[in-house]
Amino acid sequence: MTTAPDNRRAKPALDAAPPWLAVVALIAAMTAMRLVYAGLTELRTDEAYYWTWSKESELAFLDHPPGIAWLIWFGTAIFGDTNLGVRFGGIVAMLVTQLLLADIVRRVVHDFRAIVFALLMPEAALYYGLLMAKVAPDTAMIPLAVAMLWSLVRLHQSGDPRWWLAAGLFAGLALLSKFTAVMLLPAVAAFALVPDWRRRWLLSPYPWAAALLALMVFSPVLIWNYHHDWASFRFQFVRAVVAHQLSLRTVGEFLGMQFGLVGFVLLPVVLSGVTLTAWRGYRTREPVAILLSTAVIVPFLYFFWKSLTLRVGDTWPMFLWPAGFAAGAINLAVLPREGWPEWMIESTIKWARVAVVSGIAFVVGVFLYYVAAPWNLIGRSDPVGGEAGYEQVVARAQDQLKKTGATWIATTDYRTYAMMRWYFNGRVPVIQINERGRYQGFRDPGMAWVRDHAGLYVAREPDNRAPLWHDIPARRQPLERVDRVWRGVVMDTYALEKLTGWTPDLAPAPDTPLFRWRVLADLTSLQEPSFRGAQSANPESRDSGSGASAPSRNDETNKEIELGETHELHSDHCRGAVDWRYRAAG
Repeated sequence: MTTAPDNRRAKPALDAAPPWLAVVALIAAMTAMRLVYAGLTELRTDEAYYWTWSKESELAFLDHPPGIAWLIWFGTAIFGDTNLGVRFGGIVAMLVTQLLLADIVRRVVHDFRAIVFALLMPEAALYYGLLMAKVAPDTAMIPLAVAMLWSLVRLHQSGDPRWWLAAGLFAGLALLSKFTAVMLLPAVAAFALVPDWRRRWLLSPYPWAAALLALMVFSPVLIWNYHHDWASFRFQFVRAVVAHQLSLRTVGEFLGMQFGLVGFVLLPVVLSGVTLTAWRGYRTREPVAILLSTAVIVPFLYFFWKSLTLRVGDTWPMFLWPAGFAAGAINLAVLPREGWPEWMIESTIKWARVAVVSGIAFVVGVFLYYVAAPWNLIGRSDPVGGEAGYEQVVARAQDQLKKTGATWIATTDYRTYAMMRWYFNGRVPVIQINERGRYQGFRDPGMAWVRDHAGLYVAREPDNRAPLWHDIPARRQPLERVDRVWRGVVMDTYALEKLTGWTPDLAPAPDTPLFRWRVLADLTSLQEPSFRGAQSANPESRDSGSGASAPSRNDETNKEIELGETHELHSDHCRGAVDWRYRAAG
Protein backbone atom coordinates (compact mmCIF):
# COMPACT_ATOMS: atom_id res chain seq x y z
CA MET A 1 0.00 0.00 0.00
CA THR A 2 1.30 3.43 -0.88
CA THR A 3 0.27 6.97 -0.12
CA ALA A 4 1.50 8.53 -3.33
CA PRO A 5 0.16 7.85 -6.82
CA ASP A 6 2.40 6.00 -9.23
CA ASN A 7 2.10 7.49 -12.70
CA ARG A 8 4.35 4.96 -14.37
CA ARG A 9 1.39 2.75 -15.17
CA ALA A 10 -1.99 3.75 -16.49
CA LYS A 11 -4.95 2.97 -14.27
CA PRO A 12 -7.56 1.28 -16.48
CA ALA A 13 -11.14 2.08 -15.66
CA LEU A 14 -10.10 4.46 -12.89
CA ASP A 15 -9.47 7.51 -15.07
CA ALA A 16 -13.00 8.59 -15.97
CA ALA A 17 -14.14 9.67 -12.55
CA PRO A 18 -17.83 10.53 -12.19
CA PRO A 19 -18.63 14.07 -11.08
CA TRP A 20 -19.03 14.73 -7.38
CA LEU A 21 -22.53 16.02 -7.97
CA ALA A 22 -23.78 12.64 -9.14
CA VAL A 23 -22.23 10.86 -6.17
CA VAL A 24 -23.64 13.37 -3.70
CA ALA A 25 -27.07 13.17 -5.34
CA LEU A 26 -27.08 9.37 -5.07
CA ILE A 27 -26.09 9.41 -1.41
CA ALA A 28 -28.72 12.09 -0.72
CA ALA A 29 -31.37 9.95 -2.42
CA MET A 30 -30.37 6.86 -0.44
CA THR A 31 -30.37 8.89 2.78
CA ALA A 32 -33.86 10.15 1.99
CA MET A 33 -34.91 6.55 1.41
CA ARG A 34 -33.61 5.56 4.84
CA LEU A 35 -35.47 8.48 6.40
CA VAL A 36 -38.71 7.31 4.79
CA TYR A 37 -38.07 3.73 5.91
CA ALA A 38 -37.30 4.90 9.44
CA GLY A 39 -40.48 6.95 9.63
CA LEU A 40 -42.95 4.52 8.03
CA THR A 41 -42.00 1.06 9.28
CA GLU A 42 -43.04 0.04 12.76
CA LEU A 43 -40.48 -0.16 15.53
CA ARG A 44 -39.13 -3.60 16.22
CA THR A 45 -39.34 -4.96 19.74
CA ASP A 46 -35.67 -4.42 20.47
CA GLU A 47 -35.79 -0.86 19.22
CA ALA A 48 -38.66 -0.17 21.60
CA TYR A 49 -36.71 -1.88 24.38
CA TYR A 50 -33.70 0.38 23.78
CA TRP A 51 -36.05 3.36 23.66
CA THR A 52 -37.17 2.50 27.21
CA TRP A 53 -33.51 2.76 28.23
CA SER A 54 -33.34 6.29 26.83
CA LYS A 55 -35.98 7.27 29.38
CA GLU A 56 -33.82 6.16 32.28
CA SER A 57 -30.77 7.78 33.85
CA GLU A 58 -28.71 4.63 34.51
CA LEU A 59 -24.99 4.48 33.73
CA ALA A 60 -25.42 1.13 31.96
CA PHE A 61 -27.86 -1.73 31.51
CA LEU A 62 -27.84 -5.48 31.93
CA ASP A 63 -27.84 -6.27 28.20
CA HIS A 64 -25.53 -3.58 26.86
CA PRO A 65 -23.59 -0.41 27.61
CA PRO A 66 -25.54 2.86 27.41
CA GLY A 67 -24.43 4.11 23.97
CA ILE A 68 -27.60 3.06 22.17
CA ALA A 69 -29.76 4.78 24.80
CA TRP A 70 -27.82 8.01 24.29
CA LEU A 71 -28.16 7.75 20.52
CA ILE A 72 -31.92 7.30 20.79
CA TRP A 73 -32.15 10.18 23.26
CA PHE A 74 -30.39 12.36 20.70
CA GLY A 75 -32.94 11.52 18.01
CA THR A 76 -36.03 11.84 20.20
CA ALA A 77 -34.79 15.17 21.54
CA ILE A 78 -35.15 16.44 17.96
CA PHE A 79 -38.15 14.52 16.59
CA GLY A 80 -39.91 13.41 19.76
CA ASP A 81 -41.04 9.89 20.61
CA THR A 82 -41.69 8.93 17.02
CA ASN A 83 -40.35 6.17 14.81
CA LEU A 84 -38.06 8.68 13.10
CA GLY A 85 -36.96 10.10 16.43
CA VAL A 86 -35.88 6.70 17.71
CA ARG A 87 -34.07 5.87 14.47
CA PHE A 88 -32.62 9.22 13.49
CA GLY A 89 -29.32 8.46 15.19
CA GLY A 90 -28.85 5.52 12.83
CA ILE A 91 -29.23 7.80 9.80
CA VAL A 92 -26.53 10.10 11.17
CA ALA A 93 -24.31 7.13 12.07
CA MET A 94 -24.43 5.90 8.47
CA LEU A 95 -23.36 9.28 7.07
CA VAL A 96 -20.55 9.65 9.60
CA THR A 97 -19.31 6.16 8.74
CA GLN A 98 -19.29 6.95 5.02
CA LEU A 99 -17.38 10.20 5.48
CA LEU A 100 -14.75 8.55 7.66
CA LEU A 101 -14.28 5.70 5.19
CA ALA A 102 -13.95 8.17 2.32
CA ASP A 103 -11.32 10.14 4.21
CA ILE A 104 -9.35 6.99 5.08
CA VAL A 105 -9.25 6.01 1.42
CA ARG A 106 -8.43 9.55 0.31
CA ARG A 107 -5.48 9.78 2.66
CA VAL A 108 -4.09 6.39 1.67
CA VAL A 109 -4.37 6.37 -2.14
CA HIS A 110 -5.47 9.87 -3.26
CA ASP A 111 -7.65 8.25 -5.93
CA PHE A 112 -11.06 9.77 -6.68
CA ARG A 113 -12.67 6.60 -7.97
CA ALA A 114 -11.51 4.62 -4.94
CA ILE A 115 -13.09 7.29 -2.71
CA VAL A 116 -16.36 6.90 -4.61
CA PHE A 117 -16.28 3.15 -4.07
CA ALA A 118 -15.66 3.69 -0.36
CA LEU A 119 -18.77 5.90 -0.23
CA LEU A 120 -21.00 3.62 -2.27
CA MET A 121 -20.03 0.18 -0.97
CA PRO A 122 -21.97 0.74 2.27
CA GLU A 123 -24.95 1.95 0.22
CA ALA A 124 -24.83 -1.34 -1.71
CA ALA A 125 -24.93 -3.48 1.45
CA LEU A 126 -28.42 -4.11 2.81
CA TYR A 127 -27.45 -3.74 6.44
CA TYR A 128 -25.85 -0.33 5.95
CA GLY A 129 -27.78 0.97 2.94
CA LEU A 130 -31.18 0.41 4.58
CA LEU A 131 -31.02 -1.26 7.96
CA MET A 132 -28.72 1.28 9.62
CA ALA A 133 -32.07 3.01 10.04
CA LYS A 134 -32.91 0.22 12.49
CA VAL A 135 -31.19 1.18 15.71
CA ALA A 136 -29.22 -1.34 17.70
CA PRO A 137 -26.07 -1.13 19.85
CA ASP A 138 -24.09 -1.88 16.68
CA THR A 139 -25.55 1.25 15.08
CA ALA A 140 -23.98 3.41 17.76
CA MET A 141 -20.72 1.46 17.80
CA ILE A 142 -19.93 1.30 14.05
CA PRO A 143 -19.06 4.99 13.38
CA LEU A 144 -17.02 5.13 16.60
CA ALA A 145 -15.06 2.00 15.67
CA VAL A 146 -14.39 3.47 12.22
CA ALA A 147 -13.33 6.75 13.88
CA MET A 148 -10.79 4.81 15.91
CA LEU A 149 -9.36 3.28 12.71
CA TRP A 150 -9.37 6.71 11.08
CA SER A 151 -7.38 8.15 14.01
CA LEU A 152 -4.75 5.46 13.60
CA VAL A 153 -4.50 6.19 9.87
CA ARG A 154 -3.92 9.84 10.78
CA LEU A 155 -1.28 8.68 13.26
CA HIS A 156 0.54 6.72 10.57
CA GLN A 157 0.49 9.60 8.10
CA SER A 158 1.42 12.42 10.43
CA GLY A 159 3.66 10.63 12.90
CA ASP A 160 2.02 12.77 15.59
CA PRO A 161 1.65 10.51 18.65
CA ARG A 162 -1.28 12.57 19.94
CA TRP A 163 -3.48 10.69 17.49
CA TRP A 164 -3.15 7.75 19.87
CA LEU A 165 -5.25 9.75 22.32
CA ALA A 166 -7.97 10.30 19.73
CA ALA A 167 -7.93 6.57 18.98
CA GLY A 168 -8.25 5.84 22.70
CA LEU A 169 -11.18 8.22 23.03
CA PHE A 170 -13.08 6.64 20.14
CA ALA A 171 -12.21 3.15 21.36
CA GLY A 172 -13.72 3.94 24.75
CA LEU A 173 -16.83 5.39 23.14
CA ALA A 174 -17.16 2.29 20.93
CA LEU A 175 -16.98 0.09 24.03
CA LEU A 176 -19.64 2.30 25.62
CA SER A 177 -21.87 1.21 22.75
CA LYS A 178 -21.12 -2.50 22.56
CA PHE A 179 -18.66 -4.89 24.15
CA THR A 180 -17.71 -6.52 20.83
CA ALA A 181 -15.62 -3.44 19.99
CA VAL A 182 -12.90 -5.22 21.97
CA MET A 183 -12.46 -7.52 18.97
CA LEU A 184 -10.63 -4.70 17.21
CA LEU A 185 -7.86 -4.85 19.79
CA PRO A 186 -5.83 -7.44 17.78
CA ALA A 187 -5.88 -5.09 14.78
CA VAL A 188 -4.59 -2.22 16.91
CA ALA A 189 -1.91 -4.44 18.43
CA ALA A 190 -0.80 -5.66 15.00
CA PHE A 191 -0.77 -2.06 13.74
CA ALA A 192 1.59 -1.07 16.55
CA LEU A 193 3.77 -4.16 16.83
CA VAL A 194 4.22 -5.73 13.38
CA PRO A 195 5.69 -2.74 11.48
CA ASP A 196 9.26 -1.63 12.06
CA TRP A 197 8.13 1.19 14.34
CA ARG A 198 7.12 -1.21 17.14
CA ARG A 199 10.03 -0.26 19.42
CA ARG A 200 9.04 3.41 19.14
CA TRP A 201 5.49 2.78 20.32
CA LEU A 202 6.40 0.26 23.00
CA LEU A 203 8.63 2.89 24.59
CA SER A 204 6.20 5.77 24.02
CA PRO A 205 3.73 6.78 26.73
CA TYR A 206 1.03 7.63 24.18
CA PRO A 207 -0.33 4.14 23.40
CA TRP A 208 -0.53 3.42 27.10
CA ALA A 209 -2.19 6.76 27.76
CA ALA A 210 -4.67 5.94 24.98
CA ALA A 211 -5.51 2.63 26.67
CA LEU A 212 -6.00 4.43 29.98
CA LEU A 213 -8.21 7.03 28.29
CA ALA A 214 -10.34 4.30 26.72
CA LEU A 215 -10.75 2.69 30.13
CA MET A 216 -11.75 6.01 31.68
CA VAL A 217 -14.37 6.62 28.99
CA PHE A 218 -15.67 3.09 29.56
CA SER A 219 -15.79 3.61 33.33
CA PRO A 220 -19.58 4.21 33.57
CA VAL A 221 -20.10 0.57 32.62
CA LEU A 222 -17.51 -0.53 35.17
CA ILE A 223 -19.11 1.58 37.90
CA TRP A 224 -22.59 0.24 37.13
CA ASN A 225 -21.37 -3.34 37.13
CA TYR A 226 -19.46 -2.84 40.37
CA HIS A 227 -22.71 -1.82 42.04
CA HIS A 228 -24.71 -4.62 40.40
CA ASP A 229 -22.58 -7.71 41.02
CA TRP A 230 -20.90 -7.46 37.57
CA ALA A 231 -24.21 -8.43 36.01
CA SER A 232 -23.48 -7.30 32.43
CA PHE A 233 -20.20 -9.20 32.25
CA ARG A 234 -21.74 -12.34 33.71
CA PHE A 235 -24.69 -11.99 31.33
CA GLN A 236 -22.39 -11.77 28.30
CA PHE A 237 -19.61 -14.09 29.42
CA VAL A 238 -21.68 -17.24 29.79
CA ARG A 239 -22.20 -17.68 26.06
CA ALA A 240 -18.47 -17.40 25.36
CA VAL A 241 -17.58 -20.52 27.33
CA VAL A 242 -20.56 -22.81 26.84
CA ALA A 243 -20.03 -25.95 24.75
CA HIS A 244 -22.38 -27.01 21.96
CA GLN A 245 -22.42 -29.73 19.39
CA LEU A 246 -21.17 -29.00 15.89
CA SER A 247 -23.97 -27.67 13.67
CA LEU A 248 -23.75 -27.18 9.93
CA ARG A 249 -27.06 -25.35 10.08
CA THR A 250 -25.67 -22.50 12.16
CA VAL A 251 -22.60 -22.28 9.91
CA GLY A 252 -24.85 -22.03 6.86
CA GLU A 253 -26.97 -19.39 8.57
CA PHE A 254 -23.92 -17.31 9.42
CA LEU A 255 -22.48 -17.39 5.92
CA GLY A 256 -25.86 -16.87 4.29
CA MET A 257 -26.50 -13.91 6.54
CA GLN A 258 -23.23 -12.28 5.49
CA PHE A 259 -24.14 -12.69 1.81
CA GLY A 260 -27.61 -11.27 2.42
CA LEU A 261 -26.63 -8.30 4.57
CA VAL A 262 -23.34 -7.36 2.88
CA GLY A 263 -24.14 -8.38 -0.69
CA PHE A 264 -24.12 -11.49 -2.84
CA VAL A 265 -21.55 -9.89 -5.14
CA LEU A 266 -20.12 -7.30 -2.76
CA LEU A 267 -19.10 -9.81 -0.09
CA PRO A 268 -16.68 -11.71 -2.39
CA VAL A 269 -15.33 -8.40 -3.70
CA VAL A 270 -14.65 -7.17 -0.17
CA LEU A 271 -13.14 -10.46 1.00
CA SER A 272 -10.81 -10.58 -1.99
CA GLY A 273 -9.75 -6.98 -1.31
CA VAL A 274 -9.15 -7.76 2.38
CA THR A 275 -7.13 -10.85 1.50
CA LEU A 276 -4.86 -8.93 -0.88
CA THR A 277 -4.56 -6.09 1.62
CA ALA A 278 -3.52 -8.53 4.35
CA TRP A 279 -0.97 -10.20 2.06
CA ARG A 280 0.39 -6.80 1.05
CA GLY A 281 0.44 -5.42 4.58
CA TYR A 282 2.08 -8.30 6.40
CA ARG A 283 4.57 -8.88 3.55
CA THR A 284 5.77 -5.27 3.58
CA ARG A 285 4.86 -4.47 7.21
CA GLU A 286 2.66 -1.59 6.05
CA PRO A 287 0.72 -0.32 9.10
CA VAL A 288 -2.58 0.78 7.50
CA ALA A 289 -2.93 -2.39 5.44
CA ILE A 290 -2.26 -4.45 8.56
CA LEU A 291 -4.78 -2.42 10.55
CA LEU A 292 -7.65 -2.63 8.07
CA SER A 293 -7.22 -6.27 7.11
CA THR A 294 -6.79 -7.50 10.68
CA ALA A 295 -9.86 -5.53 11.77
CA VAL A 296 -11.84 -7.72 9.37
CA ILE A 297 -10.08 -11.08 9.48
CA VAL A 298 -9.83 -11.64 13.24
CA PRO A 299 -13.49 -10.88 14.12
CA PHE A 300 -14.72 -12.73 11.01
CA LEU A 301 -12.77 -15.87 11.91
CA TYR A 302 -14.01 -15.65 15.51
CA PHE A 303 -17.64 -15.43 14.44
CA PHE A 304 -17.14 -18.24 11.93
CA TRP A 305 -15.69 -20.38 14.72
CA LYS A 306 -18.63 -19.56 17.00
CA SER A 307 -21.07 -20.37 14.19
CA LEU A 308 -19.85 -23.97 14.24
CA THR A 309 -21.78 -24.48 17.46
CA LEU A 310 -23.91 -21.38 18.02
CA ARG A 311 -26.24 -19.15 16.06
CA VAL A 312 -24.46 -15.87 15.35
CA GLY A 313 -26.80 -12.89 15.41
CA ASP A 314 -27.27 -10.86 12.27
CA THR A 315 -25.82 -7.63 13.63
CA TRP A 316 -22.88 -9.03 15.58
CA PRO A 317 -20.34 -9.04 12.69
CA MET A 318 -21.52 -5.77 11.14
CA PHE A 319 -18.89 -3.62 12.84
CA LEU A 320 -16.09 -5.35 10.92
CA TRP A 321 -17.26 -4.80 7.32
CA PRO A 322 -16.63 -1.01 7.10
CA ALA A 323 -12.91 -1.73 7.46
CA GLY A 324 -13.41 -4.25 4.66
CA PHE A 325 -15.03 -1.61 2.46
CA ALA A 326 -12.03 0.67 2.99
CA ALA A 327 -9.59 -2.15 2.25
CA GLY A 328 -11.54 -3.13 -0.87
CA ALA A 329 -11.65 0.42 -2.21
CA ILE A 330 -7.95 0.96 -1.54
CA ASN A 331 -7.13 -2.33 -3.25
CA LEU A 332 -8.81 -1.11 -6.46
CA ALA A 333 -6.39 1.80 -6.64
CA VAL A 334 -3.29 -0.05 -5.51
CA LEU A 335 -3.50 -3.01 -7.92
CA PRO A 336 -2.47 -0.98 -11.03
CA ARG A 337 0.45 0.57 -9.15
CA GLU A 338 1.87 -2.80 -8.19
CA GLY A 339 2.06 -4.17 -11.70
CA TRP A 340 -0.67 -6.78 -11.49
CA PRO A 341 -1.86 -8.34 -14.81
CA GLU A 342 -4.21 -6.16 -16.84
CA TRP A 343 -6.96 -8.79 -16.89
CA MET A 344 -6.95 -9.03 -13.11
CA ILE A 345 -7.15 -5.27 -12.65
CA GLU A 346 -10.01 -4.91 -15.13
CA SER A 347 -11.87 -7.90 -13.69
CA THR A 348 -11.55 -6.58 -10.13
CA ILE A 349 -12.87 -3.15 -11.09
CA LYS A 350 -15.68 -4.65 -13.15
CA TRP A 351 -16.89 -6.85 -10.29
CA ALA A 352 -16.69 -3.92 -7.88
CA ARG A 353 -18.94 -1.93 -10.21
CA VAL A 354 -21.35 -4.85 -10.55
CA ALA A 355 -21.38 -5.23 -6.76
CA VAL A 356 -22.25 -1.58 -6.20
CA VAL A 357 -24.91 -1.35 -8.91
CA SER A 358 -26.60 -4.66 -8.11
CA GLY A 359 -26.33 -4.05 -4.37
CA ILE A 360 -27.99 -0.64 -4.51
CA ALA A 361 -30.73 -2.09 -6.72
CA PHE A 362 -31.30 -4.86 -4.16
CA VAL A 363 -31.43 -2.38 -1.28
CA VAL A 364 -33.98 -0.24 -3.12
CA GLY A 365 -36.03 -3.35 -3.91
CA VAL A 366 -36.15 -4.36 -0.25
CA PHE A 367 -37.14 -0.82 0.68
CA LEU A 368 -40.02 -0.83 -1.81
CA TYR A 369 -41.20 -4.22 -0.58
CA TYR A 370 -41.55 -3.03 3.00
CA VAL A 371 -42.79 0.49 2.31
CA ALA A 372 -44.92 0.22 -0.82
CA ALA A 373 -45.80 -3.42 -1.55
CA PRO A 374 -49.04 -4.89 -0.10
CA TRP A 375 -47.95 -8.53 -0.06
CA ASN A 376 -46.38 -10.84 2.46
CA LEU A 377 -44.15 -13.08 0.35
CA ILE A 378 -42.30 -14.74 3.25
CA GLY A 379 -45.18 -15.58 5.57
CA ARG A 380 -44.54 -15.82 9.29
CA SER A 381 -40.80 -15.88 8.67
CA ASP A 382 -40.73 -12.28 7.50
CA PRO A 383 -38.10 -10.53 9.64
CA VAL A 384 -39.92 -7.19 9.67
CA GLY A 385 -43.52 -8.38 9.57
CA GLY A 386 -42.70 -10.84 12.33
CA GLU A 387 -42.52 -7.88 14.71
CA ALA A 388 -45.24 -5.69 13.23
CA GLY A 389 -48.93 -5.38 14.00
CA TYR A 390 -48.70 -4.58 17.71
CA GLU A 391 -51.29 -1.82 17.28
CA GLN A 392 -53.93 -4.54 17.18
CA VAL A 393 -52.83 -5.93 20.54
CA VAL A 394 -52.56 -2.43 22.01
CA ALA A 395 -56.05 -1.49 20.81
CA ARG A 396 -57.59 -4.56 22.47
CA ALA A 397 -55.55 -3.94 25.62
CA GLN A 398 -56.80 -0.34 25.71
CA ASP A 399 -60.37 -1.58 25.38
CA GLN A 400 -59.95 -4.12 28.18
CA LEU A 401 -58.40 -1.52 30.47
CA LYS A 402 -61.61 0.50 30.13
CA LYS A 403 -63.93 -2.48 30.52
CA THR A 404 -62.23 -4.05 33.53
CA GLY A 405 -61.05 -0.94 35.32
CA ALA A 406 -57.47 -2.21 35.30
CA THR A 407 -54.92 0.54 35.83
CA TRP A 408 -51.65 -1.15 34.84
CA ILE A 409 -50.25 -3.70 32.42
CA ALA A 410 -48.19 -6.77 33.32
CA THR A 411 -45.98 -8.77 30.95
CA THR A 412 -43.61 -11.72 31.31
CA ASP A 413 -41.25 -11.02 28.42
CA TYR A 414 -39.31 -7.89 27.64
CA ARG A 415 -40.52 -7.71 24.03
CA THR A 416 -44.16 -7.34 25.01
CA TYR A 417 -43.12 -5.00 27.82
CA ALA A 418 -41.22 -2.79 25.38
CA MET A 419 -44.03 -2.58 22.85
CA MET A 420 -46.69 -1.88 25.48
CA ARG A 421 -44.55 0.82 27.01
CA TRP A 422 -43.83 2.32 23.57
CA TYR A 423 -47.46 2.54 22.51
CA PHE A 424 -48.88 3.64 25.87
CA ASN A 425 -45.89 5.97 26.45
CA GLY A 426 -46.45 6.77 30.10
CA ARG A 427 -50.25 6.81 30.03
CA VAL A 428 -50.42 3.42 31.78
CA PRO A 429 -47.76 1.79 34.00
CA VAL A 430 -46.20 -1.21 32.27
CA ILE A 431 -44.24 -3.77 34.31
CA GLN A 432 -42.46 -6.94 33.35
CA ILE A 433 -43.06 -8.91 36.52
CA ASN A 434 -40.17 -11.34 36.00
CA GLU A 435 -36.52 -10.91 34.91
CA ARG A 436 -36.35 -7.87 37.16
CA GLY A 437 -32.58 -7.99 36.83
CA ARG A 438 -33.09 -6.21 33.52
CA TYR A 439 -34.56 -3.16 35.19
CA GLN A 440 -32.18 -2.46 38.06
CA GLY A 441 -32.19 1.23 38.84
CA PHE A 442 -35.17 2.04 36.61
CA ARG A 443 -37.46 4.78 37.82
CA ASP A 444 -40.82 4.18 39.45
CA PRO A 445 -43.24 3.15 36.67
CA GLY A 446 -46.19 4.50 38.65
CA MET A 447 -46.70 2.16 41.59
CA ALA A 448 -49.43 4.38 42.98
CA TRP A 449 -51.55 3.13 40.06
CA VAL A 450 -50.43 -0.45 40.56
CA ARG A 451 -50.63 -1.14 44.27
CA ASP A 452 -54.04 -2.56 45.27
CA HIS A 453 -55.38 -2.06 41.73
CA ALA A 454 -56.40 -4.58 39.10
CA GLY A 455 -53.93 -5.17 36.28
CA LEU A 456 -54.11 -6.40 32.72
CA TYR A 457 -51.77 -9.25 31.82
CA VAL A 458 -50.69 -9.21 28.15
CA ALA A 459 -48.74 -12.27 27.05
CA ARG A 460 -47.78 -13.89 23.81
CA GLU A 461 -49.00 -17.46 23.90
CA PRO A 462 -47.86 -19.79 25.35
CA ASP A 463 -46.08 -17.49 27.82
CA ASN A 464 -49.30 -17.12 29.77
CA ARG A 465 -48.93 -20.75 30.85
CA ALA A 466 -45.43 -20.34 32.25
CA PRO A 467 -44.69 -22.26 35.49
CA LEU A 468 -43.75 -19.02 37.23
CA TRP A 469 -47.46 -18.42 37.84
CA HIS A 470 -47.52 -21.36 40.28
CA ASP A 471 -45.66 -19.17 42.78
CA ILE A 472 -47.55 -15.93 42.18
CA PRO A 473 -50.71 -15.48 44.27
CA ALA A 474 -52.51 -13.33 41.70
CA ARG A 475 -56.02 -14.25 40.58
CA ARG A 476 -56.16 -14.47 36.79
CA GLN A 477 -59.32 -14.07 34.76
CA PRO A 478 -59.04 -14.83 31.03
CA LEU A 479 -60.56 -12.08 28.90
CA GLU A 480 -59.75 -12.64 25.21
CA ARG A 481 -57.16 -13.76 22.71
CA VAL A 482 -55.84 -11.33 20.10
CA ASP A 483 -54.09 -12.17 16.84
CA ARG A 484 -51.20 -9.99 15.73
CA VAL A 485 -51.54 -9.81 11.95
CA TRP A 486 -49.26 -8.44 9.26
CA ARG A 487 -50.45 -8.23 5.67
CA GLY A 488 -53.10 -10.86 6.24
CA VAL A 489 -50.88 -13.40 8.01
CA VAL A 490 -51.25 -14.19 11.72
CA MET A 491 -47.83 -13.70 13.27
CA ASP A 492 -48.69 -14.34 16.93
CA THR A 493 -51.57 -14.79 19.31
CA TYR A 494 -51.74 -12.90 22.60
CA ALA A 495 -53.73 -13.67 25.71
CA LEU A 496 -55.30 -10.86 27.75
CA GLU A 497 -56.12 -11.61 31.38
CA LYS A 498 -57.26 -9.59 34.35
CA LEU A 499 -55.00 -9.72 37.41
CA THR A 500 -56.27 -9.05 40.93
CA GLY A 501 -55.13 -9.63 44.47
CA TRP A 502 -51.42 -9.08 43.88
CA THR A 503 -48.86 -6.29 43.60
CA PRO A 504 -45.61 -7.05 41.74
CA ASP A 505 -42.30 -6.61 43.53
CA LEU A 506 -40.05 -4.34 41.45
CA ALA A 507 -36.94 -5.32 43.41
CA PRO A 508 -37.09 -9.00 44.36
CA ALA A 509 -34.05 -10.62 45.93
CA PRO A 510 -31.32 -11.45 43.37
CA ASP A 511 -31.52 -15.18 44.14
CA THR A 512 -35.25 -15.42 43.39
CA PRO A 513 -36.89 -16.56 40.13
CA LEU A 514 -38.56 -13.21 39.47
CA PHE A 515 -35.20 -11.42 39.48
CA ARG A 516 -33.10 -13.79 37.40
CA TRP A 517 -32.67 -13.53 33.64
CA ARG A 518 -32.50 -16.25 31.02
CA VAL A 519 -28.91 -17.01 30.09
CA LEU A 520 -27.07 -19.37 27.81
CA ALA A 521 -26.26 -21.83 30.55
CA ASP A 522 -29.98 -22.49 30.77
CA LEU A 523 -29.90 -23.96 27.26
CA THR A 524 -28.26 -27.14 28.52
CA SER A 525 -31.15 -27.75 30.87
CA LEU A 526 -33.94 -27.05 28.42
CA GLN A 527 -36.11 -30.05 27.70
CA GLU A 528 -38.34 -30.76 24.75
CA PRO A 529 -41.73 -30.80 26.56
CA SER A 530 -43.43 -27.50 25.93
CA PHE A 531 -45.96 -25.30 27.63
CA ARG A 532 -48.68 -27.07 25.72
CA GLY A 533 -48.53 -29.90 28.19
CA ALA A 534 -48.27 -27.68 31.25
CA GLN A 535 -51.14 -26.74 33.52
CA SER A 536 -51.63 -23.09 34.31
CA ALA A 537 -51.84 -21.80 37.84
CA ASN A 538 -55.29 -20.71 36.82
CA PRO A 539 -57.27 -23.53 35.15
CA GLU A 540 -59.42 -20.98 33.34
CA SER A 541 -56.38 -19.65 31.48
CA ARG A 542 -56.00 -22.66 29.16
CA ASP A 543 -56.44 -22.49 25.41
CA SER A 544 -59.85 -21.32 24.39
CA GLY A 545 -59.77 -23.49 21.32
CA SER A 546 -58.85 -20.93 18.71
CA GLY A 547 -57.36 -22.37 15.57
CA ALA A 548 -54.45 -19.93 15.53
CA SER A 549 -51.25 -21.64 16.54
CA ALA A 550 -48.47 -19.97 18.48
CA PRO A 551 -45.06 -19.90 16.84
CA SER A 552 -42.18 -21.87 18.24
CA ARG A 553 -40.19 -20.27 21.03
CA ASN A 554 -37.03 -22.26 20.48
CA ASP A 555 -35.36 -19.53 18.48
CA GLU A 556 -36.50 -16.86 20.90
CA THR A 557 -34.59 -18.67 23.60
CA ASN A 558 -31.50 -18.81 21.37
CA LYS A 559 -31.78 -15.11 20.59
CA GLU A 560 -32.32 -14.08 24.15
CA ILE A 561 -29.65 -16.17 25.79
CA GLU A 562 -26.90 -16.67 23.24
CA LEU A 563 -25.32 -13.26 23.64
CA GLY A 564 -27.80 -11.38 25.70
CA GLU A 565 -28.92 -9.62 22.54
CA THR A 566 -32.04 -9.82 20.49
CA HIS A 567 -31.70 -7.26 17.70
CA GLU A 568 -31.86 -9.89 14.97
CA LEU A 569 -32.93 -9.41 11.37
CA HIS A 570 -34.07 -13.03 11.34
CA SER A 571 -36.74 -12.96 13.99
CA ASP A 572 -37.75 -15.77 16.26
CA HIS A 573 -40.35 -16.81 13.70
CA CYS A 574 -37.68 -18.08 11.33
CA ARG A 575 -36.63 -21.30 12.95
CA GLY A 576 -37.40 -23.99 15.45
CA ALA A 577 -40.15 -26.49 15.91
CA VAL A 578 -39.70 -27.22 19.60
CA ASP A 579 -41.40 -25.02 22.18
CA TRP A 580 -39.28 -23.95 25.09
CA ARG A 581 -39.85 -24.37 28.80
CA TYR A 582 -39.38 -21.35 30.94
CA ARG A 583 -36.66 -21.69 33.53
CA ALA A 584 -35.28 -18.81 35.55
CA ALA A 585 -31.53 -19.14 35.53
CA GLY A 586 -29.02 -17.35 37.72
